[in-house]
Amino acid sequence: MEEDSKIYIPGHKGMVGSAIVRILNKEGYKNLIFREHSELDLIRQKETEDFFMKEKPDYVFHAAARVGGISENINFPADFILENLQIQTNIINSAYKSGVKKLMFIGSNCIYPRECPQPMREEYLWTGRLEPTNKAFAAAKIAGIEMCLAYNKQHKTRFISVIPASLFGENDDYDAMNSHFVPALIRKFHEAKKNNSKEVVLWGTGNPRRELMHVDDFADAALFLMNNYDSSEPINVGTGEDRSIKEISEIVKKIVEFKGEIVFDKTNPDGMMQKLLDSSKINSLGWMPKTGIEEGIRKTYEWYVKENERKRF
Repeated sequence: MEEDSKIYIPGHKGMVGSAIVRILNKEGYKNLIFREHSELDLIRQKETEDFFMKEKPDYVFHAAARVGGISENINFPADFILENLQIQTNIINSAYKSGVKKLMFIGSNCIYPRECPQPMREEYLWTGRLEPTNKAFAAAKIAGIEMCLAYNKQHKTRFISVIPASLFGENDDYDAMNSHFVPALIRKFHEAKKNNSKEVVLWGTGNPRRELMHVDDFADAALFLMNNYDSSEPINVGTGEDRSIKEISEIVKKIVEFKGEIVFDKTNPDGMMQKLLDSSKINSLGWMPKTGIEEGIRKTYEWYVKENERKRF
């Protein structure tokens, strides 16, 4: 990409999109395009197509999606599959029609089979049954990757797909019931500390393992891949290390300085037992993550505290 290339970031206010905007600004890209949801509803096909034909972006970082934690995935599967299929279909097809030079589709590590060999290599996709608790969301993301492959084959587009580890960072969703694992932990421990609670109750056994990546590292990888990767095959972006939910919970507890106990409610589901990506492909291209888990969680918690002072989540 050139510094004056026209770059569109759907989902620019979300955790991933805002991190991509930050690194593009930092690296001197000057021609970024944004639209608020009130200005452009990506679920509506004609609105999306009209926008692309009018603006003619050169590059697209597709960071718009309906996302949520395990509870929201269980309770709203129809919303997750419908909205994600609509958004990505409209963006990918409009990018093709308007002549976008290159598009990045951002997938999810939950698209790998529930019983996937670890670490998960890109060729393990489509080899087994999905995790039931987020099957609808995963199916939509798999469809997006397949759509990019199909358009590249039939229409000679340059659409790439990336599969990140479990991401966390600023501008994440900190809703008490519907957020992902790390923001849920940060909020639970912070509020327990503020209320002098004796314990924090977490879902499941604490035994599943998760590979966490700070979103700024992923944004760095996204920019690197946009400039250095052209294969139609999806590519993993991870840290190469995972920890149990118990271990991660203890890290958050220490950083927040909560003094009570952690209690695991084993009547609630664990989700996939392990989601560790094999990131040897991107590592072989010359990219490596920079942020350790404790550094990333500390940075995220500091942001959360500042936001909490400014507004109530």
